[in-house]
Amino acid sequence: MLVVHSVWAGDGLAFWAEDAAVDPRPASGAVPRAHPFAAPARTLTAALLARDAAQGPVQDPSRSSGEGGSDGEFARTLELLLPGSVKEPLPSPETGRLSAIARPRLHLWRVDALVPPVAEALRLVDEQATSATVRHWAAVVAFARDLVRRGRVIPQLVTAELSVAVWQPVLTGADASYFKELALAMPPACRTWSAERPSGEVQGAALGVFTDALVRAALGEPLVKRPGTPRERWLAALTGPDGTCPDVPELREELETWRTSVTAADGAARVCFRLVEPATSPLDADTGADPSADVHTDGDGWRVELALQAADDPGLYVPAGRVWGGGPVAGLPRRPERELLAGLGRAVRLYPELDRALREAEPSELTLDTRGAFEFLRQAAPLLQAAGFGVQLPRWAGRTRLGLKLTTRTKAQTAATSQGFGMRELVDFRVDLAVGEETITEEELAELARLKVPLVRVRGQWVELDERQLAAALKAVEGGRAGQAPAADILREVMQGDDELPLLAVDADGVLGDLLSGEAERRLLPIGTPAGLDATLRPYQERGLAWLSFLSELGLGGVLADDMGLGKTVTTLALLVHERADTPTLLVCPMSLVGNWRREAARFAPELRVHVHHGSGRDVGEIDGADLVITTYGTAQRDLEALRGLRWRRVVCDEAQAIKNSSTLQAQAVRAIPAGTRLALTGTPVENHLAELWSIMEFANPGLLGSRARFRTRFQEPIEARQDEQAARALRRATGPFVLRRLKTDTTIISDLPEKLEVKEWCPLTTEQASLYQAVVDDMLAKIDDSEGIERRGLVLSAMARLKQVCNHPAHLLKDGSLLAGRSGKLSRLEQLAEEIVAEGEKALVFTQYAEFGTMLQPYLAQRLARPVLWLHGGLPARTRDRLVERFQQDDEPMLFLLSLKAAGVGLNLTAANHVIHVDRWWNPAVEDQATDRAFRIGQRKNVQVRKLICGGTLEERVDEMIERKKALAERVVGAGEDWLTDLSTGELREVFRLTAEAVS
Repeated sequence: MLVVHSVWAGDGLAFWAEDAAVDPRPASGAVPRAHPFAAPARTLTAALLARDAAQGPVQDPSRSSGEGGSDGEFARTLELLLPGSVKEPLPSPETGRLSAIARPRLHLWRVDALVPPVAEALRLVDEQATSATVRHWAAVVAFARDLVRRGRVIPQLVTAELSVAVWQPVLTGADASYFKELALAMPPACRTWSAERPSGEVQGAALGVFTDALVRAALGEPLVKRPGTPRERWLAALTGPDGTCPDVPELREELETWRTSVTAADGAARVCFRLVEPATSPLDADTGADPSADVHTDGDGWRVELALQAADDPGLYVPAGRVWGGGPVAGLPRRPERELLAGLGRAVRLYPELDRALREAEPSELTLDTRGAFEFLRQAAPLLQAAGFGVQLPRWAGRTRLGLKLTTRTKAQTAATSQGFGMRELVDFRVDLAVGEETITEEELAELARLKVPLVRVRGQWVELDERQLAAALKAVEGGRAGQAPAADILREVMQGDDELPLLAVDADGVLGDLLSGEAERRLLPIGTPAGLDATLRPYQERGLAWLSFLSELGLGGVLADDMGLGKTVTTLALLVHERADTPTLLVCPMSLVGNWRREAARFAPELRVHVHHGSGRDVGEIDGADLVITTYGTAQRDLEALRGLRWRRVVCDEAQAIKNSSTLQAQAVRAIPAGTRLALTGTPVENHLAELWSIMEFANPGLLGSRARFRTRFQEPIEARQDEQAARALRRATGPFVLRRLKTDTTIISDLPEKLEVKEWCPLTTEQASLYQAVVDDMLAKIDDSEGIERRGLVLSAMARLKQVCNHPAHLLKDGSLLAGRSGKLSRLEQLAEEIVAEGEKALVFTQYAEFGTMLQPYLAQRLARPVLWLHGGLPARTRDRLVERFQQDDEPMLFLLSLKAAGVGLNLTAANHVIHVDRWWNPAVEDQATDRAFRIGQRKNVQVRKLICGGTLEERVDEMIERKKALAERVVGAGEDWLTDLSTGELREVFRLTAEAVS
């Protein structure tokens, strides 16, 4: 498994990776040494760019600014400053490697890396979430996208070796605060190439590059077709491939003054442009249009209203007329008329038509004809908004479009697949042109074509038309609006749509109607618990079984995305029992779930013949005669050729987020295994971005959403970059028939799930703990104060880890094998809780993130309680894990199950426990919730009590307070660990680490 990291390399994001599956190579004698388990460039290229690396020497990608070129142009050798020993660096936590290095020091290590063009880098950070560094850069990219969407960018002319036209972010108010928070959260590994530069400086450079690339992608077409003057060449360079242009000193100074004015901290204001449509009026007599056609142009009464708007409070909107009226306005600068004139002077460079309004002494609006209004909508408004001006458009702008309405009727009016309907069946269809939900006639279309006006009012709705849309509409009518076609062709047309003439509505009956409605689960008759299934399905599971069977009989795949704990496993087993197929189903899952699937199949579907294809002695010949074959993603990749040679009724991917990155080898492997149908099981179909949904859907129904490039253009970019509601609706229509998502918090789905009660348990420190805590603080702060760069960050992280160990127990920090009793307030509270739980005849899960602490706790608690205390950690073989889980679930004796958070936080069903205790908290709430859901899931019949042990008056309490105050940031960034504290000053760290009087018992 590759753990991909990303580091800012001065001119772009560099991607390198650790290979967690290979043995470290001996370090060479040359300095800097080659990283012993860094992946070579060829492996990186194959994994990240989904193609073989180019032959030949490694080249420097900075020499090529375009998107093309060979893969070798992207490869580079980097020297990174990493902690470790002289012999080897410390492995990252994501690799799972253990290291014996006790006192790491910083050394230079040489790694192969890829530095792709910006557009490719943005894709990679969206798709690769294997490390804290990539997750951080994904958050920075998301911030850049948000700034571009809100128009918080400004054009500039900068000079270094060359003069370059660039788009730069505007950070004021909340945006500036968030940037600072994001910089504080930057993992040290994000800047190991430039460790001497502060995180804010590195992040600022990266944010500028991301923002510039995103604005250029959004603008698309050149701002000036035939640039002549230096100023025009600057404008043209704002959308060019490299941005180079002549230097114009006076323009550069004006732009810098503009930037200074829009980033002013107090009373900052910007010019705002509001497009006002004409009042409703009869058909313009000059057009000669037939009023019965209900197609109108309504004359030329369009206006662009000029105003001032507070930069940090868009709700403060002051029309120009009020500005010229004189007098101060709260929230605006003292002389708002100067701000208005200065802003209009800058805006006229981007919107030359504005010059007509500026001929007046006190301009307040600009009148436009219909074509001028259309040009403002399509060209000027996006440009002004991207440059930092306020723009307000009518609600219909960009939403109400000319499109298609599809009506289909099955030839035999049937709604049951068992009566013979298949995707090759012919259906009658009719295509109508539509505006919103209203269809329009051929006469109305002819009138639109005759008027040749880009903005018209059809049936009371304003519609933006361009020549391409109109040509596409005329072609659709000429090509025939009715006929017969296979249902599969109709389905593919609905899924992929058309960029110029989108599908706005579908009216279908029968099976196709059930499918395209996106509500097939509700419309189909539920299938009762099949004979041979040793369980009773709940109503929502019966509906889910009907939906799975429905898709299967149509030869289509699906994504069962039910919330964690709603029983995706038993529903899938019920489908296999219901079908009684002659050919086997291949189930691919993470290795940690192999035993769980085997046990659940034996429990709920004992008649199924199950074979586990995994391990050193596996043989595909043993698959013959099995109904269900269970394997892992790694095994499927290694045995791909053998598995491709067998006939499969179905391929099922459990925890399908494992294939969310379509370019990984394991995702390519499972897609390459032929099968009648495919099923993806996941509680999180989209974790970070829409490309993950495409990857999972491409597995379930290959080709149905089109190519990856088309999906990005048609759905991903409009939705993620522009929040395009029409594209979002089209995507819901395309995926709705194949994704079934139910939440356990929905009482219409499940009403008998017990409650979950969460409590924070405040634990005091003993005198010994307090003394150790203060000693660690004093020692580490002295070292931190004398350090800088990545060494300082490493010391901060080390201090936090040591302080958390002190809060657990002195012996955890000292590692001296000393006695545990009576020396830890947290351990005393854990003993009290454990005694109460077993005295009530109940069971508990006890999570710790430290395997060494769990090893200390297990024998101690077992002796104190005189009850079994099971201990599951990552070093146990799969069979031992299975035996522990089975004993805990089946044995009636009260007991504790001590678990390593990393090894047991997901994938286990432990509903025998109705208590969950988090001994030492991991500061990502989602990780804790996943661990808690081992008990809080279907099958749990008691209320679940969750306790989080926190030492009051210590680091644990203050970080908990920060998490509570900054939930949004925690969920987005803090999941990388506790690195977000490492950039605090020594004074701030002293306050975070400070030991208060109430901490000591």
